Amino acid sequence: MPKNTRRLLRGIGLVCALALGATACGGSDDGGSSDKKVSAGDIQAALKKGGSITVWAWEPTLKQVVKDFEKEHPKVHVNLVNAGTNKDQYTALQNAIAAKKGVPDVAQIEYYALGQFALAKSLDNLSGFGADKLSKTYSPGPWNSVKSGDAIYALPMDSGPMALFYNKKVFDKYKVAVPTTWDEYVDAARKLHKANSKVYITSDIGEAGMTTSLLWQAGSRPYKVEDNGTKVKINFSDKGAATYTKTWQTLIDEKLLAPVNGWTDDWYKGLGNGDIATLTTGAWMPANFVSGVKNASGDWRVAPLPQWTKGDKTTAENGGSSLALPSAGKNKELAYAFVEYANAGKGVQTRLKGGAFPATTADLQSDAFQNTEFPYFGGQKANKIFAESAANVGSGWSYLPYQVYANSIFNDSVGKSYVSNTPLTKGLKAWQDASVKYGKEQGFTVSE
Repeated sequence: MPKNTRRLLRGIGLVCALALGATACGGSDDGGSSDKKVSAGDIQAALKKGGSITVWAWEPTLKQVVKDFEKEHPKVHVNLVNAGTNKDQYTALQNAIAAKKGVPDVAQIEYYALGQFALAKSLDNLSGFGADKLSKTYSPGPWNSVKSGDAIYALPMDSGPMALFYNKKVFDKYKVAVPTTWDEYVDAARKLHKANSKVYITSDIGEAGMTTSLLWQAGSRPYKVEDNGTKVKINFSDKGAATYTKTWQTLIDEKLLAPVNGWTDDWYKGLGNGDIATLTTGAWMPANFVSGVKNASGDWRVAPLPQWTKGDKTTAENGGSSLALPSAGKNKELAYAFVEYANAGKGVQTRLKGGAFPATTADLQSDAFQNTEFPYFGGQKANKIFAESAANVGSGWSYLPYQVYANSIFNDSVGKSYVSNTPLTKGLKAWQDASVKYGKEQGFTVSE
């Protein structure tokens, strides 16, 4: 292995140690990712023979998928383990890989984190299992998120095409039109807050995922990744970034954003009593409204994401996960069989019934899916809006191969723009500088 490559992979280990609290990413000097060729016949033979696999995932609909899979393949046992949500599970996974002990056969990994695991050679390339034949199964956003060149490092489990969730009761009360552009969104924010000083258009104190999603929709492409993830470019000064910062700076300057942390008791309270009038987020959100904001059932509706240019339809993704095979796991045939069943086979329907949002094109386009009525949203057929959003996700977006770390330092840079006089443009530049510096320290070739 060339010296510079060893240095880079050691750097990836440090990325994981600092961003996740783990001791190392591992995998790189332990055989790396597998390009094993596995035929459909091999998989069927493994299912017939039976055995056990361990799946680490926090997504709740997988519980029923496991039961159904075991019923269909009675000689196979699936041990479903909730090792924590996102970064907590990633920490546990990295520790297991480093210790070469207790590594699961299947792991849930969000799209933004896949590159970091793949570059460290901690994941199998699923092309050898036949995953390359599934390219038409998924909508473009999720499929592109699990690929790197010709390698496929996971199968998409769900997706997060964005939409505007709005409190119709609040908008009707104050006679404010539902915005279709971001300029109209700012106007609506002013009108709502003027009518009632307790009402804000939304809550935002700075969050990396939401910021990158809005940049994505605005046409910004701050990250470029080449040479299998070893060469990156980071620049937040393109036209799309300027479009986003101009609008969001106005919302910040005029104090039109509720200073409330997402997913807190205060946040749920604001969604329930009308103090927070909209959310711009992924299509996975409805189940969270049903469980977390029960008292506002019937008040909320869904609309297309506001556009930066009137008449456009471009959207972006926010959130979404995949199922991958850690290289250090075992029982590869059974592991892949479960992943394909859950994410491309019968398990998809099971998960949809449980409230998941599909990444599969056929389900997104089906009459049954699009005509589903949401009692929470007043009987609205919201999936029509979500499906259209999924079809219009802007192309060409990339995450950094160390995005987990980059997101972890967001509040030290861009976050200051929400609590001080630091302009968003300077906050983004500080994030850029810190990400460039860190990437170079870890052995990446980084330019601006």
